Amino acid sequence: MCSNNHQHGKLVLCPQCDMLVAVPDLEQGKKAVCPRCHTLLTAKWREPRNQPTGYALSALIMLFLACLFPFVSMSVAGIVSEIKLTQIPKVMFNEDYSSMAALFLIFVQLVPTFCMVAIIILCQNVKMARRLKIELARILFKMKTWCMAEIFLAGVLVSFVKLMAHGEISIGLSFFPYCLFCLFQIRAFQCLDRHWFWNEIAPAPKVCHTLQAGKPGLVQGVRLCQSCTAILPAQQSQCPRCHTKGDARRRNSLQCTMALLITSAILYIPANVLPIMVTQALGQQINSTILEGIILLWGSGSYPVAMVIFIASIMIPLLKMLAIGWLCWDAKSQTSHDSEKMHFIYEMVEFVGRWSMIDVFVIAVLSALVRMGQLMSIYPALGAVLFALVVILTMFASIMFDPRLTWDKANRKFELHKNEEL
Repeated sequence: MCSNNHQHGKLVLCPQCDMLVAVPDLEQGKKAVCPRCHTLLTAKWREPRNQPTGYALSALIMLFLACLFPFVSMSVAGIVSEIKLTQIPKVMFNEDYSSMAALFLIFVQLVPTFCMVAIIILCQNVKMARRLKIELARILFKMKTWCMAEIFLAGVLVSFVKLMAHGEISIGLSFFPYCLFCLFQIRAFQCLDRHWFWNEIAPAPKVCHTLQAGKPGLVQGVRLCQSCTAILPAQQSQCPRCHTKGDARRRNSLQCTMALLITSAILYIPANVLPIMVTQALGQQINSTILEGIILLWGSGSYPVAMVIFIASIMIPLLKMLAIGWLCWDAKSQTSHDSEKMHFIYEMVEFVGRWSMIDVFVIAVLSALVRMGQLMSIYPALGAVLFALVVILTMFASIMFDPRLTWDKANRKFELHKNEEL
């Protein structure tokens, strides 16, 4: 007899370790995490529909205000230069740096705006075709990773330190609204429970299996829909709720991950060797690589900022590539490793990966703001584009890697142990 998984005490399949967990009825403000890998499974918010809407609407209002007024200004020898947020990509497009402008426009403005609008539309149940709602929800959760407004804000703060040695820096009226926009955007995502969200769009499909909490899903012949979190038979290729096609494990996960990883490793060398920024001051042209910029900051006494740039731009991309390679080797090899330790490495890779874009956004701010003719002008260079590609490719590599592969050996041991007991 087929039954809905909500009738089983709200069974949830962990997207990270594939453990089937029975989630009890939660009190308001409480959350449920996987007992094995500690991944957040679901949460119960007081106003699951209105809270995300309120934060998303507030974020959009703050973003609108942040685009109306000057964002930051710089004064050097009586010459004042100021920019608005909307002028940053415009300046780079006009200077034929369209790739840098596109990255800023997509990750800092368009994607965050789309996500906030999508949250409002879906949470408030705006009348539209169910198919359109499903597509909008699928895109929303895929785009969440690519919202980089807070990383841009960190890049702005770093650029302040770099520019203080050359002139007087002043923040404009739009700076504080933009800070609030970043906070409201983060909070909107935090208050959005994925399970509740999809159940509001369409009911979860019925499960025609006798499922047991505390056992891996694949062992019981079921898999997770990576889009809407529905529990499906392992052999079923398409989810009946969101129509997403998938497999019990992401197909060709290791091959795609390694291909992206090798490509990023190849680009990592020229990204660090070639200049990422060109500074023209009093008729002289100075080319700066990432490492040269760090040395300059350290020499000027800006030790914390130099360390931040070194960690974000040198250490994190390199360690991330090594970590992803290790994860792929562990998933492929027959040797047994601590699954919890490997999962912790994967979570760290997921968390820190985006923050390497901070140096790219620093260059975007400097290039748009420092436009003072022969006195001082800053331009992005080829190294900045290559470095941005390294970050993007490593992000895609971590997305393509299936973390459940690190737990499959533990799952097989679990099944063998159960069989021996029987």
